[in-house]
Amino acid sequence: MNVGILGTGNLAVTLGRAWAQAGHSLVVAGRDPVHAARAADRIGPAAEAVEAADLPGRADVLVIAVAWEGLEAALHLVGASEGSLAGTTVIDCTNPVDYTTYELKPANGSAAALVAGTAPGAHVVKALHLFAGASWPYAGPQESAPVVAICGDDADALDRAAALVRDLGGRPAAVGGLASARQLEEAAGFVMRVVASGHNPRLAVPDVDPALLRAAQTTAG
Repeated sequence: MNVGILGTGNLAVTLGRAWAQAGHSLVVAGRDPVHAARAADRIGPAAEAVEAADLPGRADVLVIAVAWEGLEAALHLVGASEGSLAGTTVIDCTNPVDYTTYELKPANGSAAALVAGTAPGAHVVKALHLFAGASWPYAGPQESAPVVAICGDDADALDRAAALVRDLGGRPAAVGGLASARQLEEAAGFVMRVVASGHNPRLAVPDVDPALLRAAQTTAG
């Protein structure tokens, strides 16, 4: 798969390296061509830096790994509003949480909804915003692999996103349409609040085994 990465920071590089190890080719772009070239070099020989305007035509899937404040500008760079991403799977990794208040910065909707509204015809999937880049690639026991919640309205786009999550070592969990993106983004704020309180967020939610739950429901029925 040809994976385009819009962004040149640590998350972009970490994801790029993991996908390169899984056999994908990468094209990288950002605001600064020098930073894009540096990011591609850090990813390795499977990656190439390109001009932002050329990114949509070079990628089967476009991954957005930029800060919330730079999201609209990044979309403008690739010509999203002119339809350059129509028909393309676009994975939005933006984490639009205020690190001081832990509230979402968008007053309504979500970062993923902003992407969809700015890029007519794009098949947007929300994914990979909750785990830090250092989480990838995961190489431990599969039963302990991170579960990555994803959401989107296009089945093929969800399948492509799920495949890329599996290539990172994660387990994809499709949890609904793109309208669910705000809830997924708010989950990042919740995790930050728990960490700030001095606790492990893994212990802040119930430990529920779906198989045991189904078995109990079957017995009750």
